[in-house]
Amino acid sequence: MTPTPAERSLISVEEFEELARTAPETVRLEFINERIEVKPVPDGDHREIIMWLQDACREQRPDVRLYAEAGLKIEGYRKGRAITDAALAPRKHFAGHGEWSDPEGVLMVVEVTSDDTDTNRRDRMEKPSGYAAAGIPVYLLIDRDRAMVTVYSEPKDGEYLSILSRPYGESVQLPDPVGFTLDTEELKDFAD
Repeated sequence: MTPTPAERSLISVEEFEELARTAPETVRLEFINERIEVKPVPDGDHREIIMWLQDACREQRPDVRLYAEAGLKIEGYRKGRAITDAALAPRKHFAGHGEWSDPEGVLMVVEVTSDDTDTNRRDRMEKPSGYAAAGIPVYLLIDRDRAMVTVYSEPKDGEYLSILSRPYGESVQLPDPVGFTLDTEELKDFAD
């Protein structure tokens, strides 16, 4: 069945990738839900949270790495392209990949909310759907606005069947294939 004009994207994935390649360094572009999204450049607390999580992952799972700002093809979700705040994958997983990698083999993606008007739609609604549709086993949302950590897991038919939220300071189990408990006490240092 041929899509109607209203169902077709105004820009192709290839056109988006060219646009993203030539965008200034002060912005990051994503293609989610057939729309171009401007992702804010991380602030200092955002970067510190990612570094904290990298250390935690390395302590618990020395066989994997947490790659900051990984570009993933979330094809199952309207031919999207998402820049994760971080992606947990086996060491050297992204070697030889271009700017946009297939999500196969990625164990977990991470988003840290930013102080912008699109956070609710992007990080709490669209990205969970996109990551679940791509089959990424675990999505970890570090929600600075709510001082909460949310773990999405068990992707099926474009949604995560399991969603668990805990306030900063509580331990949270990251299910297999990640398979470790994350102590979130240090996140209190970054609460507003």
